[in-house]
Amino acid sequence: ARGARGRLRVFFGAAAGVGKTYAMLEAARSVRAAGRDVVVGYIEPHGRVETERLLEGLERLPTLPVRYRDLTRQEFDLDAALRRRPEILLVDELAHSNLDGGEPPPRHAKRWQDVEELLAAGIDVWTTVNVQHLESLNDLVAQTSGVRQRETIPDHVFEQADEVELIDLPPEDLIARLNAGKIYVANQAQTAVDRFFRKPNLPALRELALRRVADRVEAAARAVAPAGRDRPRLA
Repeated sequence: ARGARGRLRVFFGAAAGVGKTYAMLEAARSVRAAGRDVVVGYIEPHGRVETERLLEGLERLPTLPVRYRDLTRQEFDLDAALRRRPEILLVDELAHSNLDGGEPPPRHAKRWQDVEELLAAGIDVWTTVNVQHLESLNDLVAQTSGVRQRETIPDHVFEQADEVELIDLPPEDLIARLNAGKIYVANQAQTAVDRFFRKPNLPALRELALRRVADRVEAAARAVAPAGRDRPRLA
């Protein structure tokens, strides 16, 4: 049995639609082909054909039906993941809030807390998150975009990740993907454009994402630099 804590790998981006889930699934297919035990715990396909295609051939845990008012929502099944204990588990959308008041009730309020439990059990977790979901940036993102994110993760969760992979896409390409219906289904796309995907917002969010990753690189360089030696400055 693996006694060590699992490793957290975050696919990080400036906004929905940059390709985080796609990149995570491509990486999963690659490590599976190399013989690693990788399982999809939860993926939010958003009706994206390319995402669904990449899921083919990967082992997927059944989702947990959670009854909420008159609806049944499919949620991540934490206990099923702990029973299966794969080497690597994919759990999309780290900032997701579990259904408060659902039946069965969630063990944790937030998905990042589910992930903490998985890591403590020695399972490596791959996940996705956008820059606007970092708690410390909530006010800044609200000022920049006019949209306040209700779902956030504490910064320490991001900072303590073993690996952060920036999935970057120029704003023009992102808007082209949105207009082509590759990010949201039609009725959601116009709302997204009107609210979040406005031209001035996307470069600002991209700049924030790049800066957060650069800060991580600089902190890592500081941690390994010999004491007293001048370290190279990052541009």
